[in-house]
Amino acid sequence: MGITKRGPCEKSGENEEREKEGAGAAGRFAGVPEAEKGSDVDSDSDLETEGTHGLGELVKETLYLRSCRVHSVVPASCFLRQGSDPELNLRHRGLGPQGAQALASSLNSNPYVKRLDLRDNGLCGAGTEALASALSKSSCICDVDLSENQLGAVGVQAICAALIANPTMQKVQLAGNGLEEQAAQYLAELLLAHTGLKSLDLSYNQLNDQAGETLGPALAENTGLIELNISWNHLRGPGAIAFARGLEANIFLRVLDISYNGFGDPGASAVGEALRTNNVLEELNVSNNRISAMGALSLSRGLRVNQTLRSLVVSRNPMQNKGCLGVLKSVQDNPVSALELLDFSEIQVNREFDDLAISVKAVLPGLCIKTAAHRVEYKKELLPVFRSSLPASAPK
Repeated sequence: MGITKRGPCEKSGENEEREKEGAGAAGRFAGVPEAEKGSDVDSDSDLETEGTHGLGELVKETLYLRSCRVHSVVPASCFLRQGSDPELNLRHRGLGPQGAQALASSLNSNPYVKRLDLRDNGLCGAGTEALASALSKSSCICDVDLSENQLGAVGVQAICAALIANPTMQKVQLAGNGLEEQAAQYLAELLLAHTGLKSLDLSYNQLNDQAGETLGPALAENTGLIELNISWNHLRGPGAIAFARGLEANIFLRVLDISYNGFGDPGASAVGEALRTNNVLEELNVSNNRISAMGALSLSRGLRVNQTLRSLVVSRNPMQNKGCLGVLKSVQDNPVSALELLDFSEIQVNREFDDLAISVKAVLPGLCIKTAAHRVEYKKELLPVFRSSLPASAPK
């Protein structure tokens, strides 16, 4: 449904359809006794306490409706319809800071929600701080998506502090929040302190080389993270090198996406060194990172000895045929290579490369080699942690 926003961090203007939905939802609970006359000035904590003394589903809904009245927002009807569903999907609802505060007041009275999707709701710092308080106390929610909410440094500080206080959280998405160098310090603290966090998405932010220098040492010391997506940022120069050195020391990470940054040849060389030492990483995406033929040759040194990497994506780099040949020859020279996918998409290769690819596939028949001319299908099998412990994700 369409929602017109007055500003990036102002209260959203709900359209007639949403108001009717909210009014209808509120009408269904008209028989529930109203709060005392002074309830409009009750604090969120009072509302939360009121909902903890067991009337089950009805209490949850009543608490949310009262909280919406206090914060002068239209109730989200899908929250009232959620029932015992483990996933609460409120993406693109235009909740704004006020709507987030109303939701936060009733989250802790909901024992069912395991996956909370609040993508694209204009929460900003104030809304995120309110949610952070609820998330820090939740013993049920293990997967939260706060992408595209203009969190900024204030919001991410609150969220990271909440996550550190909540060991049940396993998957967090913070993509597209304009996170910059200042936010990196809070993210580094999260990586160092939270050993239960398995998946973190920081893509589509503005983390620069200084952020890379902050996050790299934290990644080296992290114990627990299995999947990290930091694509579409600005990791370059010394920051890219520092981040790659963190990968070299890490002994838990199995999936890493650093595509669409600016690692360049120095960063590619550092990644190659990391692959020589790292014996855990299984999937690596370094596409579109300004890696030339020389950088590809440096990267390929790690492939000569690496025994765990199953998938390597280097597409859309200016490495030309020479760089692709170097990567493929390194795989050929590694008798214990575990590679199942080599993706050179959008890079032009010649007959010499094709002939070498045939020879390599004779030794590694299970290896899929993608090029601009050969688009083969590769079915990725989910890692066990994402197969069993987390609820199914909503389509994106």
